[in-house]
Amino acid sequence: MVYLTRIEHFNAAHKLYNPRWSKEKNEELFGVCANENWHGHNFDLHVTIKGTPDPDTGFLMDAKKLSKLINEKILEQLDHKNLNLDVPFLKDMMCTTENLATAIWQQLTPHLPSEVQLHAIKLYETPRIYVEYFGE
Repeated sequence: MVYLTRIEHFNAAHKLYNPRWSKEKNEELFGVCANENWHGHNFDLHVTIKGTPDPDTGFLMDAKKLSKLINEKILEQLDHKNLNLDVPFLKDMMCTTENLATAIWQQLTPHLPSEVQLHAIKLYETPRIYVEYFGE
């Protein structure tokens, strides 16, 4: 089994806020991330696929095609957007990095060639905080 990772980058704003809770409870749990005027991150997205390299090309998947797929299905939806307001596949969801990584998995999986499988989504919210999701 060979693993190939493509790294992409996007910027987006969001707010962590549960509308069922009071402003005070949201601020207590989410702190500055509950800021009513939003806040942003410079996200780094690592998409790892796995499979067996093609005997004719030696590629697991052409990395340029993987990048194009990520750009079309994910980055065009997320980059320079408000995750809470602008992204249909995040509607009615708490826009945590955990939920975002899971949603990215769900958006990419149906569009990958049958010869490969999505292995992991690693999403850096900051250089010190990231989430990994393995489709489980």
